[in-house]
Amino acid sequence: MDESNSRREVIIAGLLLLLVIAIGVVGYMSIDEFSFIDALYMTVITISTVGFGEVNELTQSGKLFTSALILASLVILGYFISILTQKLVHSQLSFFYAINNKRNRLKRMENHIIVAGYGRNGKQVVNELLIIGLKLVVIDDNHDIVINNMGRPVRFIEGDATNDDVLIKAGIKTARSLITTLPNDADNLYVVLTARSLNHDLKIISRASSESSVKKLRMAGVDNVVMPERVGGAHMATLVAQPDIVEFLDQLSVHSNTPTQLTEIMCNELSTDLINMPISEIGVRRKSGANIIGFKTASGDMIINPSPDTRLMPNAKIFVLGTNEQIMQMKEIISESEENNM
Repeated sequence: MDESNSRREVIIAGLLLLLVIAIGVVGYMSIDEFSFIDALYMTVITISTVGFGEVNELTQSGKLFTSALILASLVILGYFISILTQKLVHSQLSFFYAINNKRNRLKRMENHIIVAGYGRNGKQVVNELLIIGLKLVVIDDNHDIVINNMGRPVRFIEGDATNDDVLIKAGIKTARSLITTLPNDADNLYVVLTARSLNHDLKIISRASSESSVKKLRMAGVDNVVMPERVGGAHMATLVAQPDIVEFLDQLSVHSNTPTQLTEIMCNELSTDLINMPISEIGVRRKSGANIIGFKTASGDMIINPSPDTRLMPNAKIFVLGTNEQIMQMKEIISESEENNM
């Protein structure tokens, strides 16, 4: 609403100024019989108060008209300049306020995900994570990419991700994860080494283009290495050999539009009375209809389709499959268990 009022005031002031100019031209042409050019020139120098001499001798009526035109133009021109200046200053202040506010939000940002590189892989990563609703900071050294994405709900930082200062500016010390998708494996390796030195608890995922780089990245502290060519090739081969399996797995996407969802829950998030309890005694399927289809131990071992005797241990993780309603109901059961325990 304020922006609309400001624009309206500028338009009104401009129209008033044009009206004064039109009156001046018509007045000089009719009172002292000036030509259109002379009348326009006389009106402009009168309104602007530059002090040039008259084009032709003015009659008494012309002098009175000029005096009235000067007084009217001082008011109208002053009003127009003040409105225009106010709008320009407001625009500049809003611009700097937005930048400062954005910097402050970036300084306060924590538990976010940093994506280094906004190429094909990086762009896909950002799009996927935005659907889930995670906080993201993207680092890229391409000026056009940063400028063209300023309006998105993602913090874009222009710079070299291999630079310590750029990573610190992106909030590497308070970040949750780092995903480096740079096309050069050496650059990814350098980013990983720098990031790990700045944040020991950071989860790091890196892209790799060659088998020889995987081992180096692992040694540098990467938690997961992804080779897009290998993943793409395996996906296409499976589409030929067992296409329905691929379609089935696509239905289990963490952000798919299908009713069935696959989610993970840390055992540390469960109530204390559920810890060390066998899966069978919790009765997740019986009470909610959801299924525990996977279990990851505290040491990182993965168990697919865990047995009913598997006990929920601290720092372990369970993978639950079910509809949104079933998963919500399961979480309610967990919450009720915690309340009963209290």
